[in-house]
Formats: sequence, structure tokens, C-alpha cells
Amino acid sequence: MSTVTATDRAEAEGGRGLPARAARLLTLPAVGPLVALLLACGYFSIRTDRFLTGANLSLIVQQVMVVGALAVGQTIVILTAGIDLSNGAVMALGTIFMTKLAVGGGVPGGWAILIGVAVCTAFGALNGTLVTMAKLPPFIVTLGTWNIAFALTHVYSNEQTITGLPTSLTFLGRTFPLGNTDVTYGSVVMLALFAVAWYVLRQTAAGRHVYAVGDNREAARLTGIPDRRLLLTVYTVAGAIYGLAGLLLIGRTSVGDPQAGQTDNLDSITAVVLGGVSLFGGRGSIIGALCGALIVGVIRNGLQLTGVPSIYQVLITGILVILAVSVDQLARRRRT
Repeated sequence: MSTVTATDRAEAEGGRGLPARAARLLTLPAVGPLVALLLACGYFSIRTDRFLTGANLSLIVQQVMVVGALAVGQTIVILTAGIDLSNGAVMALGTIFMTKLAVGGGVPGGWAILIGVAVCTAFGALNGTLVTMAKLPPFIVTLGTWNIAFALTHVYSNEQTITGLPTSLTFLGRTFPLGNTDVTYGSVVMLALFAVAWYVLRQTAAGRHVYAVGDNREAARLTGIPDRRLLLTVYTVAGAIYGLAGLLLIGRTSVGDPQAGQTDNLDSITAVVLGGVSLFGGRGSIIGALCGALIVGVIRNGLQLTGVPSIYQVLITGILVILAVSVDQLARRRRT
């Protein structure tokens, strides 16, 4: 008669645990977008040997750093079952305040940046106030503030692009060597924003409250979560992040452009949706949103390198968005 030792039992339990852990890993929200990103990178690396060069990969990150930063704010809003259509216009307004004050107003660069970020934060607070206090739908509120920010941008700038900016406003566009590749400081700032957002959402009580409110606001309120204050904070913080995105935009373009950001609201939503964040709230990962932003950047860069006309970039991105939302809808129906 054979005897089973404690070591044998531990090994058997460990063997059974490995498939279970692998299955749990595959259910993480960021896994799907990460796999899609790797597949896209693999495909374009086969199509052209220029894709996987350090310079090109750094360029992709530079190209998505503004939309990526906007996607951070958009993600925390969507996780609460809201949406923000105003972020691109609010960002553009912030850049005009920063650049015009610094160039034409004689304001020191550091103060101009703070004022521009404060303007964006105020718009975020306005969105949050109207959503929580007036109980208006986020879609309608942010559509209205999109128009307000857009109009103020053009009025304040007099339809003129602002040039000759001080280095204090454009320093994030500078590069530093990383191996044989030049990386912009703005790219590092964008990745730092994602890292901070990940920590807050996954490792703090406030982050768990964001998911709870997005999943079921009434149930969250009944458990003692201050849902109104939380939503106001989320929209206000998102506004501040849009101000930082504006600084990244200035670093990339070295001008204050009143025409900037007109489609960035849709691009940020695209990145969030492709990243597996549910438009119904309460489910998704900030790392998935980063993957979503990179997916858009990889597709656009890869198609450009392979000589595909730019209109097909838009076509493919639209198809991917519809597929991502369809998968999210099916998963939601299955859970309910």
C-alpha cells in the first residue's frame, strides 16, 4: 500500500493550481489588449524591418503620448460609467492659456503652466458639478463644455497660432539617450501618469470606490461610499490630467495651436475602448488603456511604413472599435 507524503500532496496541489492561475491570468482585463498589441507588432515587424527599430518604437510612443495622457483621464471617468467629450477642447484651451500668457502676457513659464492646468482643472470641476449636483447626463454635460472650451480657445487666441515659446514650456519635447535610442521626456511623463493611475485604482480604497460606483452607483452609495464627492473628484482630477496633456502637446509641437485637440476626444475614447475598459463602467484596466493607445499608434505607424493610404488607417481603427465594444457587450450580457 503506497503512502502519500506531504510533499506529494503539495506538488499535486501546485500542479492543479498552475492551470487555475493561468486561467485567472487570461481573464485579466489587460490581457486581451496586450495580446492584440503584440500581434500587431509581430505582423508589422514581418512586413517591414524598419518597424522594430528603437527609433521607430520611440516615435510611436511620442505620437501617442498626448492621446495616451488624455486616455488616463478618460479611463477614470468611464470607469464611473461616465464619459468626457470635452477633454480635447479643454486641453487645447489650457495650451492657449499657457502659451499666450508666457509669450504675450509676460508671465513666467512656470506660472503660465500652473494657470493653464488650473483652467483645465476648473473645467473638470464644472463637469463634475453638473453631473453630480444638477444630475445631468455626462454625455450632455461634456458635449456642452466641449463647445464652450472650443469657443473660448478661438476667442482668446484670436485664431492665431502662438510661436516663440520659452524653453520652460517646451522642455518635455527634449530627448535623452536610452541605449542607442532618443526618448522624449514627455514619453516618460505619459508612462508615469499611467503608473500613478494604476497604483491609485488598484492599490487604494479610492480606486476601489471608483470601480464600485461605476458598477452600481446606488449599491455603492448604500454601502457608505460618498458617490457625489467621488464623481466630482474624478472629473476634477481628469481635468488636471488634461492640462498635463496640454503641456505634452506643447512639448511635441512647440506652438500653441487653437486648432489642436479637435478629434483627440474621440481618439482617447478609442484608446480606452480598445484597451478593454467597459463603456458601461466598473470594469477595465488602466494598463489596458495604455495598450489601446499603443495599438492605435502601432497600426497607424505600421500602415504608414508599409505604404497603406491613411484613410485605411481610419477604416481599420473604426472596425476595431466596433469589435471591441461588441465583445464588451457580449461579455456584459453573459455576466447578467
